[in-house]
Amino acid sequence: MKKIFLTFITISASLQLFGQQNDATKADFNPPQQIKDYQLVWNDEFNQNGKPDNKYWSYETGFKRNNELQWYQAENANCKDGILTITALREKVKNPDYDANSKDWRKNRAFGHYTSASINTRGLKSWKYGRFEIRARIDSTKGSWPAIWTLGNQEKWPANGEIDIMEFYIKNQKQSILANAAHLGNNLKPKWNNKVIPLGYFLEKDPKWLEKFHVWRMDWDEKAIKIYLDDELLNDIDIANTRNPDGFNPFHQEHYFLLNLAIGGQNGGNPSLSKFPITYEVDYVRIYQKKQ
Repeated sequence: MKKIFLTFITISASLQLFGQQNDATKADFNPPQQIKDYQLVWNDEFNQNGKPDNKYWSYETGFKRNNELQWYQAENANCKDGILTITALREKVKNPDYDANSKDWRKNRAFGHYTSASINTRGLKSWKYGRFEIRARIDSTKGSWPAIWTLGNQEKWPANGEIDIMEFYIKNQKQSILANAAHLGNNLKPKWNNKVIPLGYFLEKDPKWLEKFHVWRMDWDEKAIKIYLDDELLNDIDIANTRNPDGFNPFHQEHYFLLNLAIGGQNGGNPSLSKFPITYEVDYVRIYQKKQ
């Protein structure tokens, strides 16, 4: 009887642990899955406490793009309990590049009033083709603009190519999930192939959608870029049609990987009445490539 009771306790504990590891609101500590015909070539599970691993990740600093309000700094990206958390704060920071006479918005702001973080693998890790899987949880607070994206190693933007596996911001006056790619168009401006899905579409299916982690996936080969959210296809991009005017196709080259949380700017919305901090959590990044 005692042996049976102990066995029951052991099974119950195992089931409880399994349930925790598969809880959509918590980190998933299961090892990366094996995928037929693919091999795992790189991953970061963010299981160490402290800063992201500097062998893989570097940081942007300062004001960067899209007239966004945040000052990027390394302090706002930290790992704990198996999750990378990028935290946006409402705080004042001095701009060391301030020039009152400059026409560059990055320089004519004496101060930033928000901080956040943007990390990337530029010069450290890059890949050409593969399956990219990212488990993440976003914050819908007004002003929040998180992203999972890649940029090509060669050429300047947009000629280098950009893939937005995930962006979340206000589009057509609605908070939306976006799946995009851009290259250089014939007018020498970015040519976008984008898909916009209102956040309400996901909330109608699951009112607790925002409380949970979700898996964004990109399947990228020499023919197409396919972007999925929880196995639902969002965008299918034929890269036979993504050549720059000079004939260079930016999606036939290696890309590096970026994670960031922007605030405000051209698309994020006005955060002045929003409650801070705003968080963006990433459980893991896993990159697979087809076996040779």
